Amino acid sequence: MQATAAAFLARPHPRLLRIGRWGADGAASVRGGILALPPRLRGPRCSMSLSIGGGAGASEDRGFSYEHVPVFPRYRIRDPYKLLGVDRDASEEEIRGARNFLVQQYAGHEPSEEAIEGAYEKIIMKSYQQRKKTKINLKTKLKKRVEESPSWVKALLGYFEVPSMDIISRRLLFFAFIAGWSIATSAENGPAFQLAISLFSCIYFLNDKMKNLLRASTTGFGVLVGGWIIGSLLVPLIPTFIIPPSWSLELLTSLVAYVFLFLGCTFLK
Repeated sequence: MQATAAAFLARPHPRLLRIGRWGADGAASVRGGILALPPRLRGPRCSMSLSIGGGAGASEDRGFSYEHVPVFPRYRIRDPYKLLGVDRDASEEEIRGARNFLVQQYAGHEPSEEAIEGAYEKIIMKSYQQRKKTKINLKTKLKKRVEESPSWVKALLGYFEVPSMDIISRRLLFFAFIAGWSIATSAENGPAFQLAISLFSCIYFLNDKMKNLLRASTTGFGVLVGGWIIGSLLVPLIPTFIIPPSWSLELLTSLVAYVFLFLGCTFLK
């Protein structure tokens, strides 16, 4: 048996034979310089699907097959709300959640992904345009109300302005710090020092806008006096169970004065 195996291995393989004669029986023939084997020695033919890039025609057909990829059934619908399956009054969180769910569900099918992303962008853009339009309409309505108001209202509104949110937030934080400082030291002494700092700060902010130190000083002092008077009238009306026991009448009045100083130096022209 070993001799038979050795003889078989020593024997040349039929498929590697080149130009030459196979034997006297003429079972093999030479075709174009390659030895053609007889049908009995040929192996079975193997076919390969061209849809996955195999076979000789792979270079000609390189298209992607979506045969086993899930297809979004509504990807041809034009209405973006119906395509995503959300209501027209849905929030942005709900719309974003529906978009993320569908993208994960039908990932791999390019037309479905493009339709989902396109519907989401259309809804978000429409929502942004509506908010912008509403904001413009609100400004237009306020402007129209001011124009239709009496002359004394127009004259009164002429003394006020609305600065940027950066200025408002910084001054709000400053006076909030002064108020917290007054509350923290209320048990030791009164808020006289904090009131003086807030008054000088208010005058500084007003002078930066008015460019007139005398006018800014008069306005700031008037705002402080007005806030102190109104605070002394409002504080006794507050129920005592709301106010902490350590807060004195002077501290509460000072807190009201801080509010008036903030409004005065921020919104007065």
